[in-house]
Amino acid sequence: MQGKSTPDRQLLDAAALCRQLVGGDTVAAFLADHRKELFRDEEFSDLFPADRGRPSIPVDVICSVMVLQALEGLSDRDAIRQLRNRIDWKVACGLTLDDEGFDPSVLTYWRARLRRSDRPERVFEAVRRVVDETGVITKKTRRALDSTILDDAVATQDTVTQLIAQVRRVRKVVPAAGRAPVTYKYSATGKPVIEWSDHSQRAELISTLVNDAIAILDVCTAEALDDDQADAVGLLALVAAQDVEPGETEGTWRIAHQVAKDRVISTVDPETRHARKSVHDRRDGYKAHLAVEPETGLITAAVLTPANVGDAGIGPALLTEEEAPVTILADSAYGAGEMRAHYELAGHRQVIKPIALRHAVPGGFTLADFVVDHDAWTVTCPAGHTVAFSKAAIARFRSHCDGCALRSRCTTSTAYRFVKLKPFDRERATARAQWHDPEVLAEYRRYRPMVERGIAWLVANNNRRLRYRGVERNDQWLKTRAAALNLRRLVHLGLTFDDGFLLAGT
Repeated sequence: MQGKSTPDRQLLDAAALCRQLVGGDTVAAFLADHRKELFRDEEFSDLFPADRGRPSIPVDVICSVMVLQALEGLSDRDAIRQLRNRIDWKVACGLTLDDEGFDPSVLTYWRARLRRSDRPERVFEAVRRVVDETGVITKKTRRALDSTILDDAVATQDTVTQLIAQVRRVRKVVPAAGRAPVTYKYSATGKPVIEWSDHSQRAELISTLVNDAIAILDVCTAEALDDDQADAVGLLALVAAQDVEPGETEGTWRIAHQVAKDRVISTVDPETRHARKSVHDRRDGYKAHLAVEPETGLITAAVLTPANVGDAGIGPALLTEEEAPVTILADSAYGAGEMRAHYELAGHRQVIKPIALRHAVPGGFTLADFVVDHDAWTVTCPAGHTVAFSKAAIARFRSHCDGCALRSRCTTSTAYRFVKLKPFDRERATARAQWHDPEVLAEYRRYRPMVERGIAWLVANNNRRLRYRGVERNDQWLKTRAAALNLRRLVHLGLTFDDGFLLAGT
């Protein structure tokens, strides 16, 4: 059953004795005074529908601990240690000075209940309700979008490690897998004992592991598997195929020269992925996507995905809660033509940096130098020649290129220059033209950087490394962290409560 905080003060009540020691402009002080208005019992009643049994930890207490934990970037064990030892945490949560807190597993239990509910983001929603009630962003219609890579909580595994680990797992969860004939000794611990600098020994090990995996998969396909067993077998099939290719002789395998597009990098956390910030900078983990109101610094939306998911496709998800059109400020990663068409259809104003165009000739012309008339379906080259597009959206300049004084800056082709339009070219052309407007550039430079500051707040104090496995659990952490940062920001802006939440000066 759902537990509720008692309004009666106790002899050693921390707030009664030590409230004056907790600074008034802190999240702990605000929670001490208003946690019950922030986290209402009725908003969480569906988590404990039964009216019998031992009462749960009160909603206002557990949510206050979650917010403080996310704010300071603590593990469950460290958070309970702080709850037991620190006066400001006891004051914030309404405990007595001698209260020993509760077991760290209670936090895990509550997160699991929230994830399984129909509203897993209700801690973030509670703080968002405060933001809406204050009206601090009601008339502010700009949203800056950006993302950052968050390091996963597991070590990246190579092909050999993944194969050995997943074979062991399948043999453990699927009893029939033990009947499959295998060559490698999977009970042995540690790294395989081979000469790793010897190419032939490495190739022999890979062939052995892949053939063992195939033998196990053959046995498992004839078995009736439950969900956990099917997941384990499916992951084995994936890791056994993603990095290898047939060798020179039948029955042998070797490491493929090309990396799989959506390569699993860990059997411990199959949802984490590779990402590249540049050619030489590769990161493993997940990606946090944020939408920030640039004048207040408040995070209006947060979404977590595997690290290899592109920014452009997540942009619409960051704006689903917006009740009216907004001005989107974002870099060129959000400038895909399809997304621009989506934003235009939704009525949003776009201040998005256009994707840079490549030069056909170094220092020469780009597609932006060709004037396209989308209504007349023609294009005019820099020399002034106009050509109509074919049904395949290709314009061929043919004889116009012969003897053209600008040809050396236009194409290296020995025949002629042609222009092929891609889908959503009109949207891209409009964006490039808009980017030459000084007022648009000034707006972008003034308001866009705030999202980078929001990212800095998000990953501060070692919060770039995640503590959980999988998208679902880490997305829950991200939203709780965003809620804690928003509450801290509101407190700094002068958040108070007087029969409703409001900001100083409003």
